[in-house]
Amino acid sequence: MQIGVNTLLWTAGFTEAHLPLIGKARDLGMDGIELATFDFSSFPAAAARRELEACRMPGILCSALVAGMSLATDDAPLREKSVEFLQAGVRATAEAGLSLFIGPFCSAVGYLPGRRRTADEWLRCVEGLQELGEYAGRFGVRVAIEPLNRFETFFLNTAADALELCREVAHPRIGILYDTFHANIEEKNQMAAIRLLGKHIFHVHTCENDRGIPGSGPIDWPGVIGALKEVGYDDWLVIESFGPGIKEIAAAACIWRDLSAKPEDIPVQGARNLRALLH
Repeated sequence: MQIGVNTLLWTAGFTEAHLPLIGKARDLGMDGIELATFDFSSFPAAAARRELEACRMPGILCSALVAGMSLATDDAPLREKSVEFLQAGVRATAEAGLSLFIGPFCSAVGYLPGRRRTADEWLRCVEGLQELGEYAGRFGVRVAIEPLNRFETFFLNTAADALELCREVAHPRIGILYDTFHANIEEKNQMAAIRLLGKHIFHVHTCENDRGIPGSGPIDWPGVIGALKEVGYDDWLVIESFGPGIKEIAAAACIWRDLSAKPEDIPVQGARNLRALLH
Protein backbone atom coordinates (compact mmCIF):
# COMPACT_ATOMS: atom_id res chain seq x y z
CA MET A 1 0.00 0.00 0.00
CA GLN A 2 1.07 3.57 -0.68
CA ILE A 3 0.64 6.56 1.61
CA GLY A 4 -0.48 9.98 0.45
CA VAL A 5 -1.74 13.29 1.79
CA ASN A 6 -4.72 15.45 0.83
CA THR A 7 -4.06 19.09 -0.05
CA LEU A 8 -6.93 20.19 2.23
CA LEU A 9 -4.28 20.27 4.92
CA TRP A 10 -3.05 23.49 3.27
CA THR A 11 -5.77 24.91 1.02
CA ALA A 12 -9.53 24.75 0.44
CA GLY A 13 -9.05 24.55 -3.33
CA PHE A 14 -6.10 23.49 -5.47
CA THR A 15 -5.20 26.16 -8.04
CA GLU A 16 -2.10 26.99 -10.05
CA ALA A 17 -0.70 28.83 -7.02
CA HIS A 18 -0.70 25.53 -5.15
CA LEU A 19 1.38 23.49 -7.61
CA PRO A 20 4.39 23.63 -5.22
CA LEU A 21 2.39 21.48 -2.78
CA ILE A 22 3.14 18.49 -5.01
CA GLY A 23 6.86 18.82 -4.42
CA LYS A 24 6.22 19.62 -0.76
CA ALA A 25 4.32 16.35 -0.31
CA ARG A 26 7.17 14.47 -1.96
CA ASP A 27 9.70 16.16 0.31
CA LEU A 28 7.61 15.19 3.35
CA GLY A 29 8.05 11.56 2.31
CA MET A 30 4.64 10.94 0.76
CA ASP A 31 4.23 8.37 -2.01
CA GLY A 32 1.55 10.50 -3.69
CA ILE A 33 -0.87 13.38 -3.28
CA GLU A 34 -4.63 13.88 -3.32
CA LEU A 35 -5.53 17.15 -5.04
CA ALA A 36 -8.75 18.71 -3.71
CA THR A 37 -10.90 21.16 -5.65
CA PHE A 38 -14.53 22.23 -5.61
CA ASP A 39 -14.28 24.40 -8.73
CA PHE A 40 -13.08 22.62 -11.84
CA SER A 41 -12.95 25.85 -13.84
CA SER A 42 -10.01 26.97 -11.68
CA PHE A 43 -8.33 23.57 -11.42
CA PRO A 44 -5.04 23.61 -13.41
CA ALA A 45 -5.32 20.09 -14.83
CA ALA A 46 -2.59 20.35 -17.49
CA ALA A 47 -0.16 22.13 -15.17
CA ALA A 48 -0.86 19.65 -12.38
CA ARG A 49 -0.11 16.79 -14.76
CA ARG A 50 3.22 18.32 -15.71
CA GLU A 51 4.16 18.96 -12.07
CA LEU A 52 3.12 15.47 -10.96
CA GLU A 53 5.23 13.96 -13.73
CA ALA A 54 8.20 16.23 -12.94
CA CYS A 55 8.03 15.25 -9.26
CA ARG A 56 7.30 11.61 -10.10
CA MET A 57 4.28 11.76 -7.81
CA PRO A 58 1.08 9.79 -8.46
CA GLY A 59 -2.12 11.68 -7.75
CA ILE A 60 -5.84 11.38 -7.06
CA LEU A 61 -8.53 14.03 -7.58
CA CYS A 62 -10.84 14.79 -4.65
CA SER A 63 -14.03 16.86 -4.63
CA ALA A 64 -17.56 16.96 -3.20
CA LEU A 65 -21.05 18.07 -4.09
CA VAL A 66 -21.54 21.62 -2.76
CA ALA A 67 -24.02 24.49 -2.93
CA GLY A 68 -27.07 22.29 -2.55
CA MET A 69 -26.18 19.96 -5.42
CA SER A 70 -27.54 16.43 -5.26
CA LEU A 71 -28.01 13.33 -7.38
CA ALA A 72 -31.01 12.45 -5.23
CA THR A 73 -33.06 15.64 -5.45
CA ASP A 74 -36.43 15.76 -7.22
CA ASP A 75 -35.40 19.14 -8.68
CA ALA A 76 -34.53 18.01 -12.20
CA PRO A 77 -32.46 21.08 -13.22
CA LEU A 78 -30.45 20.88 -10.00
CA ARG A 79 -29.91 17.17 -10.49
CA GLU A 80 -28.68 17.81 -14.02
CA LYS A 81 -26.36 20.54 -12.73
CA SER A 82 -24.96 18.03 -10.23
CA VAL A 83 -24.38 15.43 -12.95
CA GLU A 84 -22.62 18.03 -15.10
CA PHE A 85 -20.43 19.04 -12.14
CA LEU A 86 -19.35 15.43 -11.57
CA GLN A 87 -18.74 14.91 -15.28
CA ALA A 88 -16.48 17.97 -15.20
CA GLY A 89 -14.63 16.28 -12.34
CA VAL A 90 -14.14 13.15 -14.40
CA ARG A 91 -12.75 15.19 -17.30
CA ALA A 92 -10.43 17.12 -14.96
CA THR A 93 -9.19 13.83 -13.52
CA ALA A 94 -8.31 12.50 -16.97
CA GLU A 95 -6.79 15.82 -18.10
CA ALA A 96 -4.50 15.75 -15.06
CA GLY A 97 -3.34 12.27 -16.05
CA LEU A 98 -5.12 10.66 -13.10
CA SER A 99 -7.44 7.67 -12.99
CA LEU A 100 -9.36 8.02 -9.69
CA PHE A 101 -11.96 10.65 -8.80
CA ILE A 102 -13.23 10.54 -5.21
CA GLY A 103 -15.64 12.18 -2.81
CA PRO A 104 -19.15 12.30 -1.33
CA PHE A 105 -21.14 12.47 -4.55
CA CYS A 106 -24.70 11.55 -3.53
CA SER A 107 -25.83 14.69 -1.70
CA ALA A 108 -24.24 17.99 -0.72
CA VAL A 109 -22.00 17.86 2.33
CA GLY A 110 -23.82 19.39 5.29
CA TYR A 111 -27.32 19.00 3.86
CA LEU A 112 -29.43 17.61 6.74
CA PRO A 113 -33.18 17.75 6.02
CA GLY A 114 -34.15 16.31 9.39
CA ARG A 115 -35.48 13.02 8.03
CA ARG A 116 -34.33 9.76 6.48
CA ARG A 117 -33.72 9.49 2.76
CA THR A 118 -36.64 8.25 0.68
CA ALA A 119 -36.84 5.35 -1.75
CA ASP A 120 -37.25 7.80 -4.62
CA GLU A 121 -34.12 9.71 -3.59
CA TRP A 122 -32.19 6.45 -3.46
CA LEU A 123 -33.38 5.45 -6.93
CA ARG A 124 -32.46 8.81 -8.42
CA CYS A 125 -28.98 8.57 -6.90
CA VAL A 126 -28.48 5.04 -8.24
CA GLU A 127 -29.49 6.21 -11.72
CA GLY A 128 -27.20 9.23 -11.50
CA LEU A 129 -24.22 7.09 -10.50
CA GLN A 130 -24.93 4.62 -13.29
CA GLU A 131 -24.84 7.51 -15.74
CA LEU A 132 -21.63 8.80 -14.14
CA GLY A 133 -20.04 5.35 -14.37
CA GLU A 134 -20.74 5.19 -18.09
CA TYR A 135 -19.29 8.67 -18.56
CA ALA A 136 -16.19 7.87 -16.47
CA GLY A 137 -15.55 4.77 -18.55
CA ARG A 138 -15.07 6.94 -21.62
CA PHE A 139 -12.11 8.61 -19.90
CA GLY A 140 -10.60 5.56 -18.17
CA VAL A 141 -11.53 6.97 -14.76
CA ARG A 142 -12.89 5.17 -11.70
CA VAL A 143 -15.11 6.94 -9.15
CA ALA A 144 -15.06 6.24 -5.40
CA ILE A 145 -18.15 7.36 -3.46
CA GLU A 146 -17.57 8.39 0.16
CA PRO A 147 -20.06 7.64 2.95
CA LEU A 148 -20.00 10.41 5.55
CA ASN A 149 -21.02 10.43 9.19
CA ARG A 150 -24.53 11.39 10.29
CA PHE A 151 -23.49 14.94 11.17
CA GLU A 152 -22.44 15.67 7.58
CA THR A 153 -25.04 13.88 5.48
CA PHE A 154 -28.38 12.15 5.86
CA PHE A 155 -27.93 10.08 2.72
CA LEU A 156 -25.07 7.56 2.93
CA ASN A 157 -23.49 6.77 6.31
CA THR A 158 -22.68 3.07 6.70
CA ALA A 159 -20.72 0.34 4.97
CA ALA A 160 -23.91 -1.72 4.68
CA ASP A 161 -25.65 1.07 2.77
CA ALA A 162 -22.54 1.66 0.65
CA LEU A 163 -22.47 -2.02 -0.28
CA GLU A 164 -26.13 -1.90 -1.28
CA LEU A 165 -25.46 1.22 -3.35
CA CYS A 166 -22.66 -0.57 -5.22
CA ARG A 167 -24.85 -3.60 -5.82
CA GLU A 168 -27.68 -1.51 -7.25
CA VAL A 169 -25.45 0.76 -9.33
CA ALA A 170 -23.68 -2.38 -10.56
CA HIS A 171 -21.06 -0.53 -12.58
CA PRO A 172 -17.37 -1.52 -12.56
CA ARG A 173 -16.27 2.14 -12.55
CA ILE A 174 -18.18 2.96 -9.34
CA GLY A 175 -16.83 1.89 -5.93
CA ILE A 176 -16.41 3.16 -2.38
CA LEU A 177 -14.01 5.48 -0.57
CA TYR A 178 -13.67 4.07 2.96
CA ASP A 179 -12.82 6.76 5.52
CA THR A 180 -11.79 5.66 9.01
CA PHE A 181 -12.91 8.96 10.59
CA HIS A 182 -16.50 8.60 9.41
CA ALA A 183 -16.51 4.85 10.05
CA ASN A 184 -15.29 5.45 13.61
CA ILE A 185 -18.61 7.22 14.22
CA GLU A 186 -20.94 4.97 12.22
CA GLU A 187 -19.58 1.41 12.42
CA LYS A 188 -19.73 -0.99 15.34
CA ASN A 189 -16.58 -2.69 14.06
CA GLN A 190 -14.34 -1.21 11.38
CA MET A 191 -12.76 -4.52 10.47
CA ALA A 192 -16.18 -6.05 9.83
CA ALA A 193 -17.14 -3.00 7.73
CA ILE A 194 -14.02 -3.38 5.59
CA ARG A 195 -14.66 -7.09 5.10
CA LEU A 196 -18.25 -6.34 4.14
CA LEU A 197 -17.22 -3.87 1.44
CA GLY A 198 -14.35 -6.02 0.22
CA LYS A 199 -13.65 -5.59 -3.50
CA HIS A 200 -15.88 -2.49 -3.64
CA ILE A 201 -13.25 -0.44 -1.76
CA PHE A 202 -11.52 1.68 -4.40
CA HIS A 203 -9.77 4.07 -2.01
CA VAL A 204 -9.06 4.59 1.70
CA HIS A 205 -8.72 7.69 3.86
CA THR A 206 -6.70 6.95 6.99
CA CYS A 207 -7.90 9.55 9.48
CA GLU A 208 -7.66 9.46 13.27
CA ASN A 209 -10.78 9.89 15.37
CA ASP A 210 -10.03 13.63 15.85
CA ARG A 211 -8.69 14.21 12.31
CA GLY A 212 -5.22 14.40 13.79
CA ILE A 213 -2.19 12.13 13.40
CA PRO A 214 -3.13 8.56 12.40
CA GLY A 215 -1.91 6.26 15.14
CA SER A 216 -2.23 8.83 17.91
CA GLY A 217 -5.77 7.93 18.99
CA PRO A 218 -8.14 5.04 19.68
CA ILE A 219 -8.69 3.70 16.15
CA ASP A 220 -7.52 0.09 15.84
CA TRP A 221 -4.97 0.64 13.10
CA PRO A 222 -3.47 -2.87 13.17
CA GLY A 223 -7.01 -4.21 12.78
CA VAL A 224 -7.85 -1.79 9.94
CA ILE A 225 -4.66 -2.55 8.02
CA GLY A 226 -5.09 -6.26 8.63
CA ALA A 227 -8.66 -6.22 7.33
CA LEU A 228 -7.61 -4.27 4.23
CA LYS A 229 -4.92 -6.84 3.52
CA GLU A 230 -7.45 -9.61 4.12
CA VAL A 231 -9.80 -8.31 1.41
CA GLY A 232 -6.92 -7.84 -1.02
CA TYR A 233 -6.74 -4.05 -0.90
CA ASP A 234 -3.27 -2.90 -1.95
CA ASP A 235 -3.71 0.71 -2.99
CA TRP A 236 -3.78 4.17 -1.38
CA LEU A 237 -3.89 5.09 2.29
CA VAL A 238 -4.39 8.85 2.15
CA ILE A 239 -4.11 11.00 5.25
CA GLU A 240 -6.88 13.60 5.08
CA SER A 241 -6.79 16.38 7.61
CA PHE A 242 -7.65 20.06 7.56
CA GLY A 243 -5.66 23.15 8.40
CA PRO A 244 -7.34 25.18 11.16
CA GLY A 245 -6.37 28.42 9.42
CA ILE A 246 -8.48 27.68 6.32
CA LYS A 247 -11.80 29.35 7.13
CA GLU A 248 -13.96 27.49 4.61
CA ILE A 249 -12.67 24.08 5.69
CA ALA A 250 -12.61 24.87 9.40
CA ALA A 251 -16.28 25.81 9.26
CA ALA A 252 -17.33 22.80 7.16
CA ALA A 253 -15.33 20.23 9.14
CA CYS A 254 -15.68 21.90 12.56
CA ILE A 255 -11.94 22.31 13.11
CA TRP A 256 -11.72 24.74 16.03
CA ARG A 257 -8.24 23.91 17.34
CA ASP A 258 -4.80 22.86 16.18
CA LEU A 259 -4.64 19.08 15.64
CA SER A 260 -0.84 18.99 15.88
CA ALA A 261 2.07 21.31 16.69
CA LYS A 262 2.29 22.11 12.96
CA PRO A 263 0.18 20.82 10.05
CA GLU A 264 3.04 18.84 8.51
CA ASP A 265 3.29 16.67 11.64
CA ILE A 266 0.02 14.98 10.65
CA PRO A 267 1.24 13.38 7.40
CA VAL A 268 4.85 12.90 8.50
CA GLN A 269 4.16 11.20 11.82
CA GLY A 270 1.01 9.57 10.48
CA ALA A 271 2.89 8.01 7.58
CA ARG A 272 5.54 6.74 9.97
CA ASN A 273 2.88 5.09 12.15
CA LEU A 274 1.09 3.54 9.19
CA ARG A 275 4.24 2.25 7.49
CA ALA A 276 5.21 0.45 10.69
CA LEU A 277 2.07 -1.65 10.23
CA LEU A 278 2.63 -2.47 6.57
CA HIS A 279 5.71 -4.61 7.06
